[in-house]
Amino acid sequence: MRLLAQNWRCRRGELDLVMLDADTVVFVEVRYRRYAAWGGAIESVDARKREKLTTAAMHFLQQESRWAKHPCRFDVIAINAEGNSPAQLSWIQNAFDT
Repeated sequence: MRLLAQNWRCRRGELDLVMLDADTVVFVEVRYRRYAAWGGAIESVDARKREKLTTAAMHFLQQESRWAKHPCRFDVIAINAEGNSPAQLSWIQNAFDT
């Protein structure tokens, strides 16, 4: 994958990473949770967060029109670290389709 943008911001939100995977524009949300008491990293990407990411992605595609005709997907990279245990990383491709 090739990096197109990092920490891209607009009035409606922020996109952590925007990548190009072959001809697909991938919007990647990176979530880190040190303590599971408040839920894990993947659980923190709730319906409200998905809506904000989708809106920010639409703004990105409007401003960067050269990518607007490419297929798109949303991935989540979830990192959970509890105590002294090694961090657990999960990469969920097409995370909004599940």
